[in-house]
Amino acid sequence: MEFVKEETEDVNDAETHRMKDEDADEQGDMLEVKVESEELNAVEEDHQKINTGEQSQTEDDFSQKRTGAKKSAFGCDRCGKRFTLKVNLNSHIKIHSGERNFSCLQCGSGFFKNADLKRHLQTHSGEKPFSCPHCAKSFTRKESLENHVRIHTGEKPFTCLLCDKSFIRKGHFKNHMRIHSGERPFACHECGKSFTQATVLRNHRRSHSGERPFGCDRCGKSFVSAKHLKIHQKIHQKLFLCSFCGKMFSQLGYLKEHQKIHGGEKAHVCSVCGNGFSRAKYLKEHQKVHTGEKPYKCSRCDKSFSQSGNLKIHQRVHSGEKPHRCPPCGRSFITSSALLSHGRNCHQKLS
Repeated sequence: MEFVKEETEDVNDAETHRMKDEDADEQGDMLEVKVESEELNAVEEDHQKINTGEQSQTEDDFSQKRTGAKKSAFGCDRCGKRFTLKVNLNSHIKIHSGERNFSCLQCGSGFFKNADLKRHLQTHSGEKPFSCPHCAKSFTRKESLENHVRIHTGEKPFTCLLCDKSFIRKGHFKNHMRIHSGERPFACHECGKSFTQATVLRNHRRSHSGERPFGCDRCGKSFVSAKHLKIHQKIHQKLFLCSFCGKMFSQLGYLKEHQKIHGGEKAHVCSVCGNGFSRAKYLKEHQKVHTGEKPYKCSRCDKSFSQSGNLKIHQRVHSGEKPHRCPPCGRSFITSSALLSHGRNCHQKLS
């Protein structure tokens, strides 16, 4: 009987241990569900804050909320973003200053991080291992391919919850969000102006330095950005012909505006002097003559101008740029009027 009793007690002990283990597993499952529920609630709260226009948390704060990590010790005084290591904060600050310490020796492009420079170098090697399944294009980076494929699929996964605009690229989405927040993290140390994008700041700084690294191979004119060069190059691709005078234009809109001159149409009239203009922007520029307003200031000297075109011409005095070249003798001039005057005074007399 004692043997049976001992065996029964052993069975009861084993059953008790098994039930405790099951209880522990069940409590663990419940704990996981609780944690997961808390995480989902945190996500929902963040989305609600964005929808109601409240200030959204940074990615670091959101990460800390999910993981329970301690608040990062090093904060950026420009945008509030926080970091656990000071070296990461120092790298982040370069984004605001526009400082790019890693430069490509082949093309001069600058980068914030060495890893970005290494990825860029693949563009010079010609290596493009990532091919688009929809067209013949190939890319050096997988991320670039993913962004490109969305052009074919129409997918725009980055959606603004404040205005419903959607974007293919995460970078474009981040730039857009600054419209709502008013954030301009990229500041010029020389004049204090601030910008939403680092590339815009970089182009702006060239207005102080006079640097114009993007040159046109057709006429020699140079520009502060590749975008401005691309717009200029359309001048050399004149496809639309004016049937009245034979002048050609790069865009149909320019031709239509030009043809108003032949038709005598000057719908935009100055209320001060009565002069008429074919385009509203011409009238707006003209009115500054009456108001004395000179909003276009030279960054190299104290001169100001009422029209942006006059400022551009003036800046050639500082840069030494002379884009208007005389074909017969090779002399160059700052303005087209100076070139015409040279032709009348020099070459016509010789002929």
